[in-house]
Amino acid sequence: MNRSNTNFVSKIILFSGLFLALNPVVAEDKPLNIYAVNYPVKFFAESIAGDHASVTLPMPADIDPAFWEPKAEDVAGLQKADMILLNGANYAKWLPKVSLPLFKLVNTSSEFRDAYISLNEGVTHNHGTGGKHSHTGTAFTTWLDFSLAEKQAKSVFKALSRKQPKLNAGFVQNFIPLQKALLELDVQLTEIGNALNGQALLGSHPVYQYLRNRYKLNLESVHWEPEEAPTEEQWNTLKALVAKHPAKWMLWEGVPVAETVTKLEELGIKSIVFSPVSNLPETGDFLSIMNENIARLKTISN
Repeated sequence: MNRSNTNFVSKIILFSGLFLALNPVVAEDKPLNIYAVNYPVKFFAESIAGDHASVTLPMPADIDPAFWEPKAEDVAGLQKADMILLNGANYAKWLPKVSLPLFKLVNTSSEFRDAYISLNEGVTHNHGTGGKHSHTGTAFTTWLDFSLAEKQAKSVFKALSRKQPKLNAGFVQNFIPLQKALLELDVQLTEIGNALNGQALLGSHPVYQYLRNRYKLNLESVHWEPEEAPTEEQWNTLKALVAKHPAKWMLWEGVPVAETVTKLEELGIKSIVFSPVSNLPETGDFLSIMNENIARLKTISN
């Protein structure tokens, strides 16, 4: 463990007791009941807490967690939780509508609010059964900048240590390899961004802002869904964009339908999946999927 990590852990051990009055401790023999607003923070919590927590992601798999609305039974579950892990960046838009104790809320991105990316305009559209919405206000896929993802994981670690300070040593043991893995992803993407050297790219959806900014990607996004064939108007918008931004690759959140892939290839544009993995994946986990994303992106830069 390097000196900065050692100092960080020492501070956690020294000062954890100062938070107990406002953040009640849960007995270490009782697993924490944690709710998470998306899969990345759920993964961070499970990786660090191990068997000492049960982490619930309450939304169905076909809904983008950023646009989920809790039902009465979901609110009841949230109110019984020991801890509710938020993403921040205005991710959980339902939060102002629900009455929850403030001491249960952990905003995992609160320490880097100044790094939030503001959005000026958006197109109204659907995600699965989640209803209509638009990408305006603040970009929220913060974890696609892996230097920020590491800070979010660290925030989860701090919150767990405050809740169960006697288990801090185990949390440290679990956090350090997670931190290392996230920072390694950051290094890999930095190298890929440098190798791409400004090559024009397309994003099928406006979710790659933090990825673009951190790794210096020359990326412009449209508002397409992988499971839907684009309309004629959407194709015309793409053609106008490519005339100014001659990209040969488009990043997708999921595997696009074959019709879309074929038509893109006719325009000289190939498709590649870079999943934000916002919701619980069918297979793999956060780190394995991000490594797969990076391996695919690396093929563009070679």
